[in-house]
Amino acid sequence: MNKRLKFPELRISEGKEEERHATWLELFFDLFFVVAISELAHNLNRDVSLSGFLGFLLLFVPIWWSWIGATFYANLFDTDDLGHRLLTALQMLAVAALAVNVHDGLGKSSVGFALSYAVVRVLLVLEFLRAGKHIVTARPLTTRIVSGSGLGALVWLVSAFVPMPLRFGFWILALTVEFGIVLTAGKSVHVELAPHASHLPERFGLFTLIVLGETVLAVVNGVAQQQWNFSLAYTAVFGLSIAFSLWWLYFDNLGGSAIQAARACRHIRAYQTWVYMHLPLVIGIAATGVGVEHALTSDTDMVLPSAERWLICASLGLCFFTLGIIYLTGVSTDTRLRCKVRAGYRFVAAAIILILAVAGAGLSAMELIGLIAVVGAVQIILELRQVTSSL
Repeated sequence: MNKRLKFPELRISEGKEEERHATWLELFFDLFFVVAISELAHNLNRDVSLSGFLGFLLLFVPIWWSWIGATFYANLFDTDDLGHRLLTALQMLAVAALAVNVHDGLGKSSVGFALSYAVVRVLLVLEFLRAGKHIVTARPLTTRIVSGSGLGALVWLVSAFVPMPLRFGFWILALTVEFGIVLTAGKSVHVELAPHASHLPERFGLFTLIVLGETVLAVVNGVAQQQWNFSLAYTAVFGLSIAFSLWWLYFDNLGGSAIQAARACRHIRAYQTWVYMHLPLVIGIAATGVGVEHALTSDTDMVLPSAERWLICASLGLCFFTLGIIYLTGVSTDTRLRCKVRAGYRFVAAAIILILAVAGAGLSAMELIGLIAVVGAVQIILELRQVTSSL
């Protein structure tokens, strides 16, 4: 019981860092985001136009940012105490409310979405206030997060009483404030309070798995709605192989060297890039799943409509481009030169897929998904050759 009455404590240090993994509470917390991501995918599934994608972005970013806030708190201060458990339980309820309001989050449910998100931010403020009270050395960081999240929560609250579409302008303003206050913290804050180098990559990897799981679910849903035939089966296999390629290319290069470099060499730009590039990565993966599902529910032997083709290609192009940027931060345990070579491979893959978007107007769903699957397979082969040549 004494453990439950503990106060927050700093879980990172300059000299030594114990190996840490996600707690059971964190894994349970992630389940609420599984539901939220699924609802976001359903939204995009209903409208794959450019405006539909922009609406998807507007709802996706605050949900991801909610997860980021809770994850960074746990990374730095979690002692699994009673106060943290109770505040996390309240955050779960708020995230569940977010997920409920995603369905028509840009329409009649936008007020509920805004109020739910404001509650998420207020609870995060309480967590960081508590940490700042008990950990003096963390106050430069906790004060910034409290001020940014508190101001953001206020703007989100006000937005609930503002008519649409001006309401969405308030959302963008609030997110800009929150991102900006964290990003503009001084180098000393980021270096002295750099996150745990084994725990944070694992947490980011788990969130990426959540989104990849949504892609697998999209393929299953797409096949389940159709009459089985060889063309559909091939397209489904190609779609799953794309998800497998993304898994391989991301997780074979996942590590904490960017965080270690921030602490040891004060290189915060690489660390910040590594963190924030995960946002476009998971957006791209989630949107890819929706695009593949649309390809499967269309006639896989007929020409794929332009909106679906662009959704698939732009989303996957974003994934490969973002992976390239992540590699440039040196997240791999390999040499920096090897990381640059791998980044080059990813940039070429992104360019090829975008060429397919522009020049692939006559391609069927099976042909387009098949060609993209080949691009992903080639990326894996190139990476395996690079590893083999270094032995």
